[in-house]
Amino acid sequence: MVFTPIKSAATRSAALISGQVDFVVDPPPQDLARMKADPNLKINEGAENRTIYLGLDQFRDELPGAGTPGKNPLKDKRVRQALYQAIDSAGIHSRTMRNLSVPAGTMVAPMVHGWTKELDARAAKYDVEAAKKLLADAGYPNGFSLNLECPNDRYVNDEAICQAVTAMWTRIGVKTNLKTAPMAQYVTRVMNADVSAYLFGWGVATFDSLYSLDALMATKDGKGIGTYNAGRFSDAKLDGMISQIKVEMDTAKRDALINDALKLVKDEYYYIPVHHQIRPWAMRKNVTTQHRADDRPMPTWTTIK
Repeated sequence: MVFTPIKSAATRSAALISGQVDFVVDPPPQDLARMKADPNLKINEGAENRTIYLGLDQFRDELPGAGTPGKNPLKDKRVRQALYQAIDSAGIHSRTMRNLSVPAGTMVAPMVHGWTKELDARAAKYDVEAAKKLLADAGYPNGFSLNLECPNDRYVNDEAICQAVTAMWTRIGVKTNLKTAPMAQYVTRVMNADVSAYLFGWGVATFDSLYSLDALMATKDGKGIGTYNAGRFSDAKLDGMISQIKVEMDTAKRDALINDALKLVKDEYYYIPVHHQIRPWAMRKNVTTQHRADDRPMPTWTTIK
């Protein structure tokens, strides 16, 4: 088996269509219809255990570049809710993602233990006027400026998602400046919490919600807890729930704690879930394999006739 990195999306598609390669893990969504129509190819689409979300700096007392001296608007729940309600997740699903996503209301995907249909419903409907009113109520009737940072080579259509969000936030008066970078550079800024607003994706290796709660939603302590909480929000009640989940042996009680913790994060708009990612794999028609939710093709599960 030969693994061939091909950075360009167009070149990857061309290589598969021409027969230079047999299997492509990340075919570009814009090429899928053409690939599906090609009798020599087939597409295996599967849900991934990864949720794509937007994080917000809720730590610094003054938000860099916001034009709000001495203030960080993102510390105000009303502002976070306004940003949430400004996002047309259904539009991103249909137009940006070409239906290759599942709009999300919570921070874990459907196959992850702790997910429920109720949690995955939107926290508040898409409503531009309501978002503007929330900003005004929070003391920002004319909005503010916001730097949104995103990777441009990691998730399906990551840069396009951020371009759509930039337009949506700007529409409510939040003048959004988009900055994109390759993941290798971008992740360092996220890990150092040197971002105001950012797009990220989180896959759940254990298929249990604690994996996400502990890494993304617990208070960042510099010792391994809250490692990816780049917004650095801190909620003592939430921390207590997460600590209890780690030691609770009664399944029903543990599940209730997980539900309450995820609901608290949702209700406070600590994060803005965008969607659960669907990952298509494209291959020649003589290739057969089993799709995996962790987006890792297994050679031992793959046959080429």
